Amino acid sequence: MDFKPLGTTKYARSTKRMLPEAGYWKRFQSPVLVKEYGMVTSLEFSPVKPHDLVVTASLRLQIYNGRTNQLKKSITRFNSVAHSGSFRSDGKLLVAGDDSNLVQVFDVNSRAILRTFKGHADPVHITRFLPNKVNVFSGSDDKTVRVWDIPSQSAVNTFEDHTDYVRSGCVFANNPNLVASGSYDHTVKVWDLRANACVTSIDVEAPVEDVLVFPGGGVVAAAAGPNVHLYDMLMGGKYLTTMGNHEKTVTSLCLDSSGGRLLAGSLDHHVKVYDVQSFKMVSSISYPAPVLSVALSPDNTMLAAGMTSGVFSLRKRSVGIKEQAAEAAAQQAKRLPRAGTTAYFLRGSANKGADDDLRIEQKRKKGLADYDQFLRKFEYARALDAVLSNNRTGLTVVSLLQELVHRDGLNTALAGRDELSLDPIVRFVVKFVDNPRYTGVLIKVTEVILDIYGDLLLQSGRIAELLIRLRAKVRTELRLQQDLTMLLGSMEMLMSACEISHTKPDASELAAA
Repeated sequence: MDFKPLGTTKYARSTKRMLPEAGYWKRFQSPVLVKEYGMVTSLEFSPVKPHDLVVTASLRLQIYNGRTNQLKKSITRFNSVAHSGSFRSDGKLLVAGDDSNLVQVFDVNSRAILRTFKGHADPVHITRFLPNKVNVFSGSDDKTVRVWDIPSQSAVNTFEDHTDYVRSGCVFANNPNLVASGSYDHTVKVWDLRANACVTSIDVEAPVEDVLVFPGGGVVAAAAGPNVHLYDMLMGGKYLTTMGNHEKTVTSLCLDSSGGRLLAGSLDHHVKVYDVQSFKMVSSISYPAPVLSVALSPDNTMLAAGMTSGVFSLRKRSVGIKEQAAEAAAQQAKRLPRAGTTAYFLRGSANKGADDDLRIEQKRKKGLADYDQFLRKFEYARALDAVLSNNRTGLTVVSLLQELVHRDGLNTALAGRDELSLDPIVRFVVKFVDNPRYTGVLIKVTEVILDIYGDLLLQSGRIAELLIRLRAKVRTELRLQQDLTMLLGSMEMLMSACEISHTKPDASELAAA
């Protein structure tokens, strides 16, 4: 019969009231709070590393370094309040609107104004670059949506179907001919630049504060009032569901890099994270003031939130070694030649191959632990010494002790010891005797030690001190058990009295009887 390695005993674990994935989002720690010159109405990370952050507040755009969190550049070429600072996909240009009805394009390095678009009659609150890099999309309080041509500085599309302020919008990343806008007229509209017309109009229950298109363009999220509504664009804007975990108006939406988590910032001082597969909230992050804007960096390591108090918070998540290795492997895989190409077959003998290459690997058989090797040879004392000397977990030690009890080898393992070899065993008993999962086994160990050594234990000052600590710990545990028993009895008396009071008939029932 083959020897089976020692398996740790399984005990029921205590459960903590924690939302799924809360641990992941709690790793965004050490928030850096930066005071700006006014309310932080917009935040956006650069698509290229090191993912600098542009902060739109008051009459300026502030660009913060993605590595050091220090102010890198400040663009102050505005005569009125600026809105919606946004990077181009290559990170070289910025676009922003303002209360003077202008849309301006800036060079990130020199901070120079490259283009100024004039045509809106009221403040411009939303600006975005289109994926083709030569067009800019804007929405204004004059109820219009415009698409501008950067080289000619002229509007190539003008949409006037909204009946109230246009305060939000986004572009379809996979289709440069589609843009979406959200308005205070309770609608979300999708515009086709080729047809110069609205192709989908969605009615929402409240003024739309933000609009977001999911990767692939199949779903649109709209923040309206305290709710986030999702609509299926493949079904013509059909309503999917509503995520309503906020108490006040939702002001900003963003997605993580995978598109699997939706972040929503609200005036109730919270940013809530939703799973877009189950449509349920998986985490919540609180802030000291109402949140106006929220952004997550493309590598999911920085979370920024702008508030009405003029402060924005930047949290960073520590990246583990495994995650770094996985990211490096993904980047390396992108650089490898594709299968079937000439370069794929001429990679050379030094190439280690890609993850999807055929490999023949031999699984190395895992060896036995040192205490298992001693158990296999019936050397119980050495097995106990081995499991105690290498900082094994308490569960592993107790599992070994339980195995010795089943083998009737506990006396053999504990007999014939001197002060030095007995000390770690007694210390372990003192440390874990009040753990209810281990108490039964450790009481047996203590009884065997007292039976074998008896009065000899008191001749050692070190062992005598440990026994005094053990006695004090046992007495404390007994007092606790007595108090709990008395409390349980009192609760049973109260419950019995409550049952009697509920079942006792009143005077009218007695008269009727």
